[in-house]
Amino acid sequence: MAGVKSLAKDTAIYGMSSIVGKFLNWCLTPLYTYLLVPEAYGLVVNYYSWIGLMLVLLTYGLETGFFRFANDPAKGKPQTVYSTCMTSLGSTTLLFLGIIFLCFTPLTRALHCEQNPEYLVLVALIICFDVFSALPFAHLRFCQRPLRFAFLKLFNIALTIGLNLFFLVLCPMIAKHAPQWISWFYNPTYGAGYILVSNAIASFILLLTLLPEIFRIHWNFRFDLLKEILRYSFPLLVLGLAGTMNQNLDKLLFPYLFSDQTTAMDQLGIYGANAKIAVVMIMFTQAFRYAYEPFIFAKNKGEDKRSTYALAMKFFIIVDLFIFLAVMFFLDILRYFIDPGYFAGLKVVPVIMLAELFSGIFFNLSLWYKLTDRTSWGVYFSLIGLAIIVTVNIIWVPRFGYIACAWAAFACYLVMMVLSWLIGQHYYPINYNLRSIGKYTVLALLLYGIAFWVHIDHIVLRLGFRTILLGIYLFYLVKHDLPLSEIPGINRFFKPQKQSL
Repeated sequence: MAGVKSLAKDTAIYGMSSIVGKFLNWCLTPLYTYLLVPEAYGLVVNYYSWIGLMLVLLTYGLETGFFRFANDPAKGKPQTVYSTCMTSLGSTTLLFLGIIFLCFTPLTRALHCEQNPEYLVLVALIICFDVFSALPFAHLRFCQRPLRFAFLKLFNIALTIGLNLFFLVLCPMIAKHAPQWISWFYNPTYGAGYILVSNAIASFILLLTLLPEIFRIHWNFRFDLLKEILRYSFPLLVLGLAGTMNQNLDKLLFPYLFSDQTTAMDQLGIYGANAKIAVVMIMFTQAFRYAYEPFIFAKNKGEDKRSTYALAMKFFIIVDLFIFLAVMFFLDILRYFIDPGYFAGLKVVPVIMLAELFSGIFFNLSLWYKLTDRTSWGVYFSLIGLAIIVTVNIIWVPRFGYIACAWAAFACYLVMMVLSWLIGQHYYPINYNLRSIGKYTVLALLLYGIAFWVHIDHIVLRLGFRTILLGIYLFYLVKHDLPLSEIPGINRFFKPQKQSL
């Protein structure tokens, strides 16, 4: 239980940067959807899908490889592992930049930005700055410096938001009353382009703040060590690419599945905006991942590890189910984070959230092939999931539109989760408490069904009724698995009082 408490503490700190940061970034969604038509927002969704894919490709599993080898004294000093990885990462990133400029014209056509070719430059710069920042952040996690990690992540988010507000809100106001002040750099018709400008500036400044993590180390590059790391990380690269494509391929393929580009970007904008509502679950999974990955490699050197992993899985699912219920029960309010012109896509929210639940469970299950160095299994699972995504999108998206994207993700992660559990129990058996997990799952689905089966027209009464249902879930949790006497801050009221003489 002590291991889980330590994991929970780190998850809370890393989560402050991940959850709060992504929440603040999420709050930009209404700004984008209220200012941009779905077609313009669809272009942004498409570009950021490419950015996500390229970040995985250009970091090629080195973050996990760094954790694996830095925790193994037989492989060398952690600083040597870090400097070797950084040298490799810097070289490949510069090579990527060279390829971009050599193939500039065909790439602008592929990204539908012939009218604004500088969009490609901005996308490339965002990718490079974020790739250079990836390993310094991993080093902070390895050195157990979650507060600096959280501060820099939040600083970057705050800067990004500030720049977005400056370019999308403040500059248009100034342009109306005193255009001469900003006419030398501001173009009122640039619109969605300023989202990329804001991100590029913020990512560059973040990289500058990470320079101490890059230069305050003893540089010692070892080619033999790099070959070992790459041999370990290559399956993780394929796994990461397949996983990222599972998340983003629908958004990458969308423009090519319709003959009318306007229709494609319009639907993609609606789908992307509604998918943002489900980001609450993704935020928790990401925060958990930041703490869990270094935790499992460190814990692997100790005792009593499998029971700890099983307990961590159980509470991960409990929290995710609670998030699912909370979002769905209060969707009548949360939907106004996007413009009403995007409401047609609300039907994808529950499907995407369940898909993300399966994805989070799959990540938890992935520890068995990471700890046993059988990372090739992760590749197989992800390629199977990718095949499902590709097949469903190509066949059904032209006919049913973006709802097919959501169901493709649902089927993809469900299959990957089941396969990973079945095969993992053979190579690295863990006694997960399936009975208890099953009870929480049935309870959550039952409460969800009741909430939407009982029709209440008045929104206040409807939300009040659903709040009671959510309270039932929490009551069950407190009664069976989280006694109030063990919750920090509350437990002091349950400590026995000293008897006065």
